[in-house]
Amino acid sequence: MAASTKVLVVDDSLTMRALISGALERIPGVEVVGLADGADEARSMVASLKPHVITLDVEMPGMSGIEYLAEIMESKPMPVIMFSTRTTDGAGETIEALRLGAIDCLPKPRVAAPAELDAIIAKLGKRIKSARNAPTKSKGPAAKAAPPINWNGRLIVLGGDASSTASMFDMFGAFPANCPPTIVVQHLGPGLVEGMVEKLGSQVAPKVVVAEDGMAIKQGTIYFAPQGDRHVVVDAWPSGKLRLLARDPVAGERPSISLLFAAAAKAAGANAVGVLMIDGSEDGGGGLKAMLGAGSYAFSPAENGGHTLARGMVAQPIAADALTASVLKLCSK
Repeated sequence: MAASTKVLVVDDSLTMRALISGALERIPGVEVVGLADGADEARSMVASLKPHVITLDVEMPGMSGIEYLAEIMESKPMPVIMFSTRTTDGAGETIEALRLGAIDCLPKPRVAAPAELDAIIAKLGKRIKSARNAPTKSKGPAAKAAPPINWNGRLIVLGGDASSTASMFDMFGAFPANCPPTIVVQHLGPGLVEGMVEKLGSQVAPKVVVAEDGMAIKQGTIYFAPQGDRHVVVDAWPSGKLRLLARDPVAGERPSISLLFAAAAKAAGANAVGVLMIDGSEDGGGGLKAMLGAGSYAFSPAENGGHTLARGMVAQPIAADALTASVLKLCSK
């Protein structure tokens, strides 16, 4: 039998600590080893109890959750799931937490209603099972933009989720202002894509926008699929446009990474480069297969925290710190 995943719950509210720990204890294979009311108490518990995962409140008196998260990621990086009472109006704080290295940020339960707790339990169970083995690292200095590239006409499509936020800031921070056109599907909580676009756009050299139907795909721009009831696809390449399609979810997701990858493969073939930042996701794997079948290039996560670059039957390992350079090299003459 696999050992239980040990979780430390950090929240200044006694009621919330009880609600969150109660929800966690209903998840098979999860053990709540401690409850802390703030950063000071949490530090000693981390040292003595050695949890695998921390759940952390965004808003706390004294040292805030964001400040304590930054300390964790600087001193001893480990998987952290943030809880926030704010959604759309707190998007900036949530994106900052994800940028610092939190693997997800979930809405805090407001009441002990069974339906609400059941929804949180389902999401928590999924995140904690992947969190224990999630790669974590100290947040280094902001990436510097690469010099302009001599673009060869290749299109980049990229898929990820909340845990990919820090990696996206690193990658796009190193992109030059005239980067290859890049289309992103990132699975985030409600109201967060706009916050991601705003914060990322203020820190990187390329232009960052929310994709719209009929929008021309241009060099120097990163397009994020909007949240809602539509998928984003590429209609043609070169000189393609973005299309938002009202179709059923794919692998339970809408917008779908796999559908974007498959559309790019069909439209661009060898002139498409796919980057999947999440491992073990139902959405994404089918899209990578479609890309490889069409002769496109595809990067997928490797067990060692790096990536594998494949085209057809040929594959090679790519170190985590070489991913951005490898992507840009494929898109340069």
